[in-house]
Amino acid sequence: MRMATCWSLLAKEIPMPDTPQISEIDAITLEVLRNGLQSIAEEMGAVLKNTSFSPNIKERMDASCAIFDAQGELVAQAEHVPVHLGSMLVALRQILQATTPLEDGDVVLVNDPFIGGAHLPDITLLGGVFHEGELIGYVSTRAHHSDVGGMEPGSMPGRSTEVYQEGLVIPPVRLYRKGERQEDVMALVLANVRTPYERSGDLNAQLAALRTGQKRLQELAKKRSSAQLKAGLTALLDYAERRIRKRIAELPDGCYVAEDALDNDGVTLDPVPVKVAITIAGETLSIDFAGSGGALKGNINAVAPMTYSATFYAIKIFTDPEIPVNGGTFRPIEICIPENCFLNAQRPAAVCAGNTETTHRVCDTVLKAAAQFAPDKVHAASQGTMNLIGVGGIDPRNGRPYTYIETIAGGEGGKPWGDGTDGVQCNMTNTMNTPVEALEISYPLRVECYEFRNGSGGAGKHRGGLGVTRSVRAIGHEARVSLSAERRIIPPYGLCGGKSSQVGAHFLVDAGKQTTELPGKITFSLAPDHMVVVQTPGGGGWGNPEDRPPDAIAADWLDEKM
Repeated sequence: MRMATCWSLLAKEIPMPDTPQISEIDAITLEVLRNGLQSIAEEMGAVLKNTSFSPNIKERMDASCAIFDAQGELVAQAEHVPVHLGSMLVALRQILQATTPLEDGDVVLVNDPFIGGAHLPDITLLGGVFHEGELIGYVSTRAHHSDVGGMEPGSMPGRSTEVYQEGLVIPPVRLYRKGERQEDVMALVLANVRTPYERSGDLNAQLAALRTGQKRLQELAKKRSSAQLKAGLTALLDYAERRIRKRIAELPDGCYVAEDALDNDGVTLDPVPVKVAITIAGETLSIDFAGSGGALKGNINAVAPMTYSATFYAIKIFTDPEIPVNGGTFRPIEICIPENCFLNAQRPAAVCAGNTETTHRVCDTVLKAAAQFAPDKVHAASQGTMNLIGVGGIDPRNGRPYTYIETIAGGEGGKPWGDGTDGVQCNMTNTMNTPVEALEISYPLRVECYEFRNGSGGAGKHRGGLGVTRSVRAIGHEARVSLSAERRIIPPYGLCGGKSSQVGAHFLVDAGKQTTELPGKITFSLAPDHMVVVQTPGGGGWGNPEDRPPDAIAADWLDEKM
């Protein structure tokens, strides 16, 4: 019998409309509550963005905020970073098991991937929300910090082989205990990072967002009463479950399989397969990753919550994108991952690129299978990578260490209803770019080129979106550069007769303008005034290119000439 790790919220029967939970909450009150919780999560995100120190959070908003009920089940999230939020749905329970019972004023700090369900730069803060002495829920913030120590600046090395090389591992610990900051814990964290001033500022920004969420949820409990709030949260979970079951039931029963692959793990040159089988039976759905690659030496291993996160995102696309995402949404879904699989990484595997790269391929593969039964809802493969670049060194302007980290946009896949979007973060990341002005003010770097890659999108009735070129020069100092990217060998696929897009590429340009191509995953020293160039993939095309409308062909021609 095949051994596998399976995750499911299949548990309880769907409450009927005349049960006490539902009858206490009418439809209008339920919708008001849903939007109220959503606005709290959005406000938390705004506070985090506005008070953070690093451009990675302040400009790119590489962070997420969520609200959970008293049992630790996700009830609301802001539309921030999908890869963060889907994993928090699962990982919060493990965090609570290690820290409960939380008291009023306690704040938990964690980044351990094998507990927190992400990678080390993603630091999570979690706090309970109490009203009249009673625990009514939890609020949480997760933010990607620009450095958490490890072997390379930015804590995202191109070729790490164990998690300890990637930075400081923080198990669930109390950063605040009954409202008092634990100075020894903070000191320990700051002593192990290259940019302690920035890390302290970003952690305080996360705390400010957390306090905002606690205050707003307490106000909601005071206005509605704790009992009505609890009933409302239960009703929201049950509503999402009923709605997703209805959507799944509309899909044709059967088993649908697909396969894709990552270029390599950065240590060997072998492609790494991702295989998926989606089984639809009535109003339930199961996804099995049997046949996917085994545990790897390189850092594209993904902890199981990352795999779940990417799968949940894809499911939302082919069922109903408007369904409120909470714990109830995924009750009819079972996900199975084989033991000793790179999609179910175990300590001490290197996992930093599991977030940035592997989640994209999981999403691509699930959507490829879904295109067989929901062709009108699924787009061709988007760029399928985050094109991560990390640069660090000593800033010659002030003599202090700096770390710059960014994921770079590419092309969205062509869609059944139109062309893919050019130069956008797709699928598992919803971040923005670091504006050139903000980058050059913050770091001793210069952006020499930032433009679309004409022709990089796959041809089709609806063409894939364009990738971009972004070139960064180190000004007057030597820097360490880490590159971690996919779709440098295996291109994003087209659908329904559409063509694959162009792959991405990396280049080193020296002071004499001699150009050297670099692999997709690498760390190297960038000499003073030398430049690194990142070219990102386009998206695959959708539909037969011969069916493309003449006016769209003319517009493509004009774009190429500009």
